[in-house]
Amino acid sequence: MSADQYELTNANGMRVRILGYGGIVQSIEVPDRDGTIANVALGFDDPQGYRDHPGPYFGAIIGRFGNRIASGTFDLDGSTWKVPVNDGPNSLHGGLSGFDKKTWTCRSVENGLELTHVSPDGDEGFPGELSVTVTYTLAGDNALRIDYAAVTDAPTVVNLTNHSYFNLAGVGSGDVYGHLMQIHADGFLPVGPGLIPAGTVAPVEGTAMDFREPVAIGARIRAAEEQLLLAGGYDHNWVLRGSEDGLREVARVVEPVGGRTLTVLTTEPGMQFYSGNFLDGSFAGAGGRAYRQGDGFALETQHFPDSPNQPSFPSTVLRPGEEYRSTTVYQFGID
Repeated sequence: MSADQYELTNANGMRVRILGYGGIVQSIEVPDRDGTIANVALGFDDPQGYRDHPGPYFGAIIGRFGNRIASGTFDLDGSTWKVPVNDGPNSLHGGLSGFDKKTWTCRSVENGLELTHVSPDGDEGFPGELSVTVTYTLAGDNALRIDYAAVTDAPTVVNLTNHSYFNLAGVGSGDVYGHLMQIHADGFLPVGPGLIPAGTVAPVEGTAMDFREPVAIGARIRAAEEQLLLAGGYDHNWVLRGSEDGLREVARVVEPVGGRTLTVLTTEPGMQFYSGNFLDGSFAGAGGRAYRQGDGFALETQHFPDSPNQPSFPSTVLRPGEEYRSTTVYQFGID
């Protein structure tokens, strides 16, 4: 490993590799029901791959603002702020040079790795100096925990997440459409052009967005529903149950052939389920295999997209004297 790579292991044979560049989760190796170890996180074998192909955001820390801000503009305390647009007319995942492209300061902690970064006032157009700490911890029960913390010296907006893509059959094994997905949510955010939320919460019942019981990712992905057609698949925010309850289970995924499972716990009110719609086979990833549409899925725990422009959404405003805190756990198991 290079000086920029760090490794977490436990007694079960689980191994996680993390890069200081972008705070990227480069690989996650876990066993299936036969004990076969495989990497289940899409990425690149060579760290240079992330610099050459930043667009998918494989495994990266996302900030200052995860997901989209409409027109790259928002109002805060009577002032209008403009951030770079990099997704059609909108800003995505922090702009042109977000946290996924920063080199973080890293230090080892017990069973984990602590990463810190100071984003200066005006970085990518966002107000306030923001000091961020992200801690990855690997537990003995094959749970990768991510704790986020941030403070600011001026009012700003913050929405941090991790953009790992998973394939529980192993990277390079094909698409994830046979994985069984369950999301503990009764509603989701319908989007319009540019995948900006319309500002309403719609029930999942009777739609392809209904994952209240386990359903294969591919079972309805080609349904002729407007929301799927707009996004080319799933790329929507689910409104998770129990947002007032703190850390709780919000999703579970099962790969039925090898038996690997992924359980997601979070303190966040929302989760973006993305089915890898924009992977187009134009580059090779880990193991030298081309990544094609549907070869991985992301479960990005977060506050809602475009929250700074949507007064009815949970607030993403952070003020001096306050501390932003968020926790997400990706726990791997066997069914």
